[in-house]
Amino acid sequence: MKLSDFKYNLPKTAIAKNPASTRDKSKMMVLNRATGEIDYKTFSNVIDYIDKGDVVVVNKTKVMQARLFGKKERTNAKIEVFVLRELNKEENIWDVIVDPARKVRIGNRIYFNDNLWCEVIDNTTSRGRTVRFNEDAGDIFTAIEKIGHTPLPPYIKRDTTPKDKDDYQTVFAEIDGSVAAPTAGLHFTNSLVKKIEKKGAKFVPVILHIGLGTFRPVEVEDLTKHKMDSEFFEIPEETSKVINKALSEKKNIFVVGTSTCRALESSVTAEGFSKPNYGWTDKFIFPQYDFKITKKLITNFHQPESTLLMLAAAFADYDFIMKAYKKALKDGYRFLSYGDAMLII
Repeated sequence: MKLSDFKYNLPKTAIAKNPASTRDKSKMMVLNRATGEIDYKTFSNVIDYIDKGDVVVVNKTKVMQARLFGKKERTNAKIEVFVLRELNKEENIWDVIVDPARKVRIGNRIYFNDNLWCEVIDNTTSRGRTVRFNEDAGDIFTAIEKIGHTPLPPYIKRDTTPKDKDDYQTVFAEIDGSVAAPTAGLHFTNSLVKKIEKKGAKFVPVILHIGLGTFRPVEVEDLTKHKMDSEFFEIPEETSKVINKALSEKKNIFVVGTSTCRALESSVTAEGFSKPNYGWTDKFIFPQYDFKITKKLITNFHQPESTLLMLAAAFADYDFIMKAYKKALKDGYRFLSYGDAMLII
C-alpha cells in the first residue's frame, strides 16, 4: 500500500479540542470484521463485548508535564524546553527540544526556577538538544511534574488549562515517560474497569513510552521505506503469562490502543505467544500484517496518512476502515486524541 491510500479530508471542526464530559460516555463505533457490519454505541457498552476469561491489555505509561518555560542565563530570553526522554538517570541527562532554537547553544544554561536549571551539552538536530539538569534538583520527573505544562497534541489549537493535566492522562497511568497519551485508554473510568473485572475479565499492563514520533508525518510514498522512531517498551512476565493462558483457552485479547498493540506485537514467540521483554521498538504495522496477539482492538479516529491509521487498517481491513471513517465524519464523530472511540472485533 502507498501513503496516498491513507489520505482523507479531516475538517478542523471534527477535531476534538476537549474530552467528553464523562469519559465512558463518548461515542463508540463498532466494526465487526466477520460480518462487515458497523454498529453505533456508547463507550460504556464495551463491557457487552468482553466475556469471562478475556484479557484487556493497557498501556500504563504516564504523560510527563513535558513543556517547561525558562529563561536563558544573562540575557533572560524566554525559552521553551520540551523534554523528550531521560538518557542517563545518574547524571540527569535528557533529550529535549528547544524553542527558539537559534538562541540556544552548547554551554548555555536555562533557568526554570530557583531549584531547577539545565545546561546544554550537545546539539542533536536543528531544534533538538541534549541537556544536563542540575545535580541538586532531586528527581527530575518529580521536578517536571511540579512546574511543567501538559504537552497537548499540536493539532489542538488552544492554550492548556490545569484541567488538561488530569484529562490527558489515563486511569492506568503509573510510569512516567510519555509525551503523548495512549488515547484509547482515555475512555475508561475506574468504575467501568471494576465492572469489567467483576464480569470475570482481567486487565494486564504493558509499557510503551510514546514519543513525538506519533505525530510525525510519513514522508515516503512507499510505506516499506518508512522508519518509525524507537520507543521504550516493556512486557512484564506476569502479563505474558495471563495473555498466553487466555490464548491457549481461546479467549479474546482486547488491546487498548495502537501503542499497546505495537508493544505486544514487538515481542512474540515463534509459536505465536507473548514473550516477556523490554527495550526499544521501532515496529511499524501497516497492511498486510499478520497479528499474533491482538484479537480485538480499541482505538480512536486518527489523522490522515498517520501510522496509527495504518495500523487500524491492517487490523480491520483497509476498505472497511476507510468506509467507517467516512461514516464517522458524516455522523459527527469526534476525531483524534480527545475524540470518540472505535472497537474492532
